[in-house]
Amino acid sequence: MMRWFSEWWRGGTAAVEPASVRDATRLAQLHAASFAHGWGESEFEVMLSERNTLVHRLRLGRKTIGFAVSRIGADEAEILSVAVDQSHRGRGLSRTLLMTHLGHLAGRGVRTIFLEVEENNQPARRLYDRGGFVVVGRRERYYKQANGEQLNALLMRRDLS
Repeated sequence: MMRWFSEWWRGGTAAVEPASVRDATRLAQLHAASFAHGWGESEFEVMLSERNTLVHRLRLGRKTIGFAVSRIGADEAEILSVAVDQSHRGRGLSRTLLMTHLGHLAGRGVRTIFLEVEENNQPARRLYDRGGFVVVGRRERYYKQANGEQLNALLMRRDLS
């Protein structure tokens, strides 16, 4: 009984599942709230229709609160974006999302995964460090902020094999 009440209080049980074109509007909202240059609904619609792109949504109860997007090429993939609604961060949900997403990539034959992360984004860096990624390079002034500031990116890699 207490578990049911706890899940109800938090908004329901978390579930990671494939996203569909119907999710494009919500995914665009989450992306815009999480990044300086948000992707629009049409960009998500294109990604969701591409065979080489894997998109998962993170649901809490009936509400989509996060997503992960990767593009696959041969036996490699690049994580393009991971986001969780700000009001649900700090609960381990992004780790659940990431690890489930990686499992599906491995199931598609992906052996190596890459991503870029803003150098000063400590929560994201902790997520990727704990997810088994290691820094393999750095890109100077890779991210451009709305105020004109340019931030460095770290290139990270994880082997799944």
